[in-house]
Amino acid sequence: MRQTGVMIGVLTGFGIIGAIILAGYFVGRSGVLGEHGRFVLGRVAFYVLAPALLFTVLADADVHVLFSSLLPVSLIAAAAAGLVFAVVARLVWKRSVSESVIGTLASGYTNANNIGIPVALYVLGDPAYSAPVILLQLLVFAPVALTILDIQDRGRVSVRRILVQPFTNPIIIASALGVLFAVLGVRLPDPVMEPFRLVGAAMVPVVLIGFGMSLHGQRPLAPGSSRRDVLLASALKLAVMPLVAWSVGHFVFGLTGTALFVVTVLAALPTGQNVFNYAQRYERGEILARDVVLITTLLSVPVLLVVAALLAG
Repeated sequence: MRQTGVMIGVLTGFGIIGAIILAGYFVGRSGVLGEHGRFVLGRVAFYVLAPALLFTVLADADVHVLFSSLLPVSLIAAAAAGLVFAVVARLVWKRSVSESVIGTLASGYTNANNIGIPVALYVLGDPAYSAPVILLQLLVFAPVALTILDIQDRGRVSVRRILVQPFTNPIIIASALGVLFAVLGVRLPDPVMEPFRLVGAAMVPVVLIGFGMSLHGQRPLAPGSSRRDVLLASALKLAVMPLVAWSVGHFVFGLTGTALFVVTVLAALPTGQNVFNYAQRYERGEILARDVVLITTLLSVPVLLVVAALLAG
């Protein structure tokens, strides 16, 4: 019975997400937001909505969940998938640094926000399960990747810029503050938190609408669109990463039952829209990020159903 309920939860969560993406596609097709609409939505999401959402999610999270075994297992699984892509992209295919960074993120950066929170709620029964992955990605992966992209964008290396960059990124600042509040046990009054919750609630639909808009007039895996990169990143994200998470969780950390199911589900989530958002922000690897997000979002449904059938009981 539980397996059936979990599968229904998976389908329900992805049905909701798919409906919003489809709405975004029709918005892009209609042209109602103008030629710069997607760009503006991306900037609003990056600088306003995402910081508000991540601050509230992390500030309200249980510290014991934030720093549970989910954290090291997720780190190892993501690092393994990303490292494989980075080695192949740089040493074999001779991709640029920026494209390699975007591809590496696409291989191991889980959609812990837009899809992870709904899946954690509908499938795992608690949205807080996605918090450790959010913490890991925004306080470890994002600062490193954004710093490299920023250096490539500016064309020069500055030690001062490297040290200062994490403290100028609104997503990283908001995430760090949220973790700090959670660790210190600070609970702001509802009238103070509610504006952040209201603004943050717009993050998921706005990003999904923007992603849907990006699909208009585009054909995934089109010739000349780095199909090898897309296919490799998608395979690493959907197959290698959950297998590594399950193996490490079970054989190294001794996880069983619900804990093992949780880490495997989180690793099997599709590539995060944040990767597309970062690619769009720096105008590097946009097609790669878009195609991997689309393919992994579609194919993660059967992957999650298989995971549920094998582990949910």
